[in-house]
Amino acid sequence: MNTQTLMSEPEMTESSTPIALKILVVLGMMTLMGGTLTGVMTYLTVGYSATFFTDWLTSFLTAAVTIMPLGFAFMVLLTKGAEKLLPHVSDKARNLVVGVSMALIMESGMAFSTALNTIGFQNQDAFLSAWFNGLIGALPVALVLMTVVSLTIKPKVERFLKS
Repeated sequence: MNTQTLMSEPEMTESSTPIALKILVVLGMMTLMGGTLTGVMTYLTVGYSATFFTDWLTSFLTAAVTIMPLGFAFMVLLTKGAEKLLPHVSDKARNLVVGVSMALIMESGMAFSTALNTIGFQNQDAFLSAWFNGLIGALPVALVLMTVVSLTIKPKVERFLKS
């Protein structure tokens, strides 16, 4: 007599990505983009001097703990707003709108923190000049970075972070 044994297949459980890996990806993006922009802004503000790397590092760290967390919140809000306001526009076009908006917002904040770090508020004219020069001088870099990130990396990172 043959007995047929029924075995259920092991259930496939979808494993989620560890939170530590997600944090590392976000920190990597912050370092690449924020480090590049604050580096350009620091160079435009004080030039390449003996204190350049110290000035750049303190500008980057200031932006990393103040401006960048706000930027991620703005990105979420802008992405949701673009989805609601532009429902019939392609994902690439919406991502481009969000990318250009984020470039302007983030760069303005980083230019502020870099000017504050390198010039200070003692001389308001010098501060405003450093802020404006950093903003305008690094704008092409920011636009290229945010456009590339918004069209290529951002959709992949969003899928990764949702996993």
